[in-house]
Amino acid sequence: MLDWTVLGSFVGYLFVMLWIGFFFSKKQSNLGDYYLGGRKMNKWVVALSAQASDMSGWLLMGLPGAIYLGGFSEAWIGIGLLIGTYLNWKIVAQRLRRYSQVCGDSITIPDFICNRFHDRTGASRIIAAVIILVFFTFYTASGFVSCAKLFTTTFGIPETVSCCGLELSGYSLCLWIGAVVVVSYTLMGGYMAVCWTDFIQGSLMFVAIVLVPAVVVCSAGGFAAAVDALNEINPYLQSLFTNASTGKAAGFIGLASCMAWGLGYFGMPHILVRFMSIDSPAEVKGSRRIAMSWVTVSLAAAGVIGLVFHLYLKQRGLTLADVGGDPEKCFMVMINGIFSGGFVVRVFAGILLSAIMAAIMSTADSQLLVSASSFSNDFYKIVLRKKAADRELLVVSRIAVGVVALVAVALAMNTQAEFFKVVMKMVSFAWGGFGAAFGPLILLSLFWRRVNLAGAVSGMVVGTATCFVWKFVLANHAAAYPIFGLYELAPGFVLSFAATVVVSLLTARPSAEMLAEFDRATAEAPVRQD
Repeated sequence: MLDWTVLGSFVGYLFVMLWIGFFFSKKQSNLGDYYLGGRKMNKWVVALSAQASDMSGWLLMGLPGAIYLGGFSEAWIGIGLLIGTYLNWKIVAQRLRRYSQVCGDSITIPDFICNRFHDRTGASRIIAAVIILVFFTFYTASGFVSCAKLFTTTFGIPETVSCCGLELSGYSLCLWIGAVVVVSYTLMGGYMAVCWTDFIQGSLMFVAIVLVPAVVVCSAGGFAAAVDALNEINPYLQSLFTNASTGKAAGFIGLASCMAWGLGYFGMPHILVRFMSIDSPAEVKGSRRIAMSWVTVSLAAAGVIGLVFHLYLKQRGLTLADVGGDPEKCFMVMINGIFSGGFVVRVFAGILLSAIMAAIMSTADSQLLVSASSFSNDFYKIVLRKKAADRELLVVSRIAVGVVALVAVALAMNTQAEFFKVVMKMVSFAWGGFGAAFGPLILLSLFWRRVNLAGAVSGMVVGTATCFVWKFVLANHAAAYPIFGLYELAPGFVLSFAATVVVSLLTARPSAEMLAEFDRATAEAPVRQD
């Protein structure tokens, strides 16, 4: 039965997000404002926006679901992400902020790559833009799947719904609702709306992800009692090196695959643009401390959620099948069960459930905006309308947001394919693709003078191709050849890095102008603000 109290909380939350989009729609004067907030974002907003847009529905659905099934052996993904987050903030953030301003005041990642290598043909920009559009479509689709799971679980949406004279499945209707809201405030407010909504959403996620497992642990009699109860359920649940569902030791391939997730950070466009938008390179240090505090606590709490769901079910005499059979919905199930009292309690439940929506929206909006900027600024302007004015590009960007969202919804509606039903699978593929295509190139661009345009293009192409071939061809033979069970990001990153280095060394050295620009951008003195 539909819970109108929880629905009211959701609607109120969504209206706040839309209002923020409307508010910031009046504060844009050029493309730099729409795509990068005029490089005026403060350290708190950048930190929470970067981490909230990073984690997405995966933090509250994918990771807890994986840990519920496999125990803490699945936590290696979180450990890899934690290390990757720190290294990205420590070695990439400040240098990218300076370099992106020095080389043509770049406002997108394809823009930075093109300007960094003085690519007058624009080929590198177009290739980078296409890669972003392809992988972000998969990534955005995962967010819409998360939305549909959230709405169907929370509101008990029936399998078939009549809407505007049409018969739609409940799942499809929920997909469209989530897509319309995210697209609406992204269209209106651009980057500043995305960052400020992410700041609010990141704060809400933090409260919810800490509070819910704490309540379950307290109801179990405290931390020590909860640990003992988990050992009784399955002695392998709290082991970092044994899979709880199989009882087998985590092998090298599994551990390496989990840790490889950390490599993805160096190539995530929606995270890297946060670094480019911060008010000053000097602000990066403070922003890093805020971000690391948030992500450390959030990842630990997400892992605990997956474990304590076993306690929650045991306390109520339930099985996973009794609550829908989908472990990725464990956070929602616990909120609905724990906060099931009167009006005030259900309002609070609605606010906590909005945290899942916040996690989904904080990533989907960033992905849509980066996709739109890549299409309009890095493809449309270069290939179709070289003399397009800012006003025209803003219109094209808004159209691109809608088109990418429509394609993502179409993919998410393909419920017959297992790949498109599981949030974790889509996220891991998109994450691996970005990490392999852009990660090595970003690192080499910022730290190696000798890298050139030919090497940059080769690295992007090799990284992308490796991910597709490894995921959809070689992985099918993992039973016979275990090495093919390795997460595609690892071989993609290594081969992309090698291709960039080898091709750069075999081709012409960068021009003197490019080398001088590199030295100026990587100097310790901060870039002067005009």
